[in-house]
Amino acid sequence: MTQAIDRLAGSSTLSQKTFTALQCKECGEQYGLGAKHVCEDVCFGPLEVAYDYDAIKRQVSRATIEAGPHSIWRYKAFLPVETDTPIDVGTGMTPLVKANRLARQLGLKNLYIKNDAVNMPTLSFKDRVVSVALSRAKELGFGTVSCASTGNLANSTAAIAAHAGLECCVFIPADLEAGKILGTLIYNPTLMAVKGNYDQVNRLCSEVANTHGWGFVNINLRPYYSEGSKTLGFEVAEQLGWELPDHIVAPLASGSLFTKIYKGFNEFVKTGLVEDKAVRFSGAQAEGCSPISQAFKEGRDFITPVKPNTIAKSIAIGNPADGMYALEVARKTNGHIEDVTDAEIIDGMKLLAETEGIFTETAGGTTVAVLKKLVEAGKINPDEKTVVFITGNGLKTTESIQSHIGEPFTIEPKLDSFERAWERANTLNRLEWQQTQV
Repeated sequence: MTQAIDRLAGSSTLSQKTFTALQCKECGEQYGLGAKHVCEDVCFGPLEVAYDYDAIKRQVSRATIEAGPHSIWRYKAFLPVETDTPIDVGTGMTPLVKANRLARQLGLKNLYIKNDAVNMPTLSFKDRVVSVALSRAKELGFGTVSCASTGNLANSTAAIAAHAGLECCVFIPADLEAGKILGTLIYNPTLMAVKGNYDQVNRLCSEVANTHGWGFVNINLRPYYSEGSKTLGFEVAEQLGWELPDHIVAPLASGSLFTKIYKGFNEFVKTGLVEDKAVRFSGAQAEGCSPISQAFKEGRDFITPVKPNTIAKSIAIGNPADGMYALEVARKTNGHIEDVTDAEIIDGMKLLAETEGIFTETAGGTTVAVLKKLVEAGKINPDEKTVVFITGNGLKTTESIQSHIGEPFTIEPKLDSFERAWERANTLNRLEWQQTQV
């Protein structure tokens, strides 16, 4: 521990504000606030940011947060950035929708959708983590930033790097959806499409980070990057009138989002912003890439990596870095982790769109489908205040849904042509309704 204190004292990046160190999640060893993500001296466990919660408590109140910017930076005291001018592109404060029609269809009474499908600037929750990571990257002096991505992170890193004037080179699996490739290239980064799955991309990026010394948001900057996910929890608590929900359902990829929402709720409790409350955490995976769900169902205390094979590519991480921590959160909160088929994912996307007017990508379809499955299994109390996290926009994954929805009626510009089409449409709608009653 003496060595750790010496390192902290000598660190040129040591914050004088609310975040104090990088600390190993396994052994507790502490490091200075540089670009480091692994406990290299002791156990090789992952590092995360540690805070002085007494200092935060002195700085914030409900009133000061409500008076802050309409973005994630209203929670700056809880984030690992020193500057008073972080990268703010309007990220955060996305709608918390009271999902009455979806709730009625599922037999729930108190359901909410946290809709990051409309987040700024690239329509996914990744805008949160990248805003934090690149703000810290600038403080640490990085001129080139990068990431390994299943799509949304590439979009966000390229966009926010462009806004911040940082050179950007991002890495993706070569088989990503066209919308996500286009949604990255428009910002003019260097885009590397790797012939392999995400886990292979990530291994390559670790080598590039070590060789070139770039700031990789989800590798050497990962402790800062992951803290951005806490803001989803902060916003939900604030939008519920400074109260915690009873149950949350969120997608699982690496497991980081899940664990950071949990950390965010706990930080609001520690600093007196909300009353303590037992919140159940349930996670959603695609059957074709469900290493965390499999471990949960089998009662294992380890994750067995898998090779992804699912349309839900944005959550297709076969070797999840935070999988064990996600398992721990689900188990200790009396939650669940479930998986669904690709067909159920498509049905989940359609169900959310048809009931609440929210077009989500496949990750959101996975989450809604798991919500439905948990309700049917009696694992969600109808009276619970349940929040479902939708993390990305359906316009990015149109290929997955295109052959599963209807087509327009092509008509002549004449009233009788419209009337015939309208009659056909009503007939089809009646048939569809009758099929749902069987």
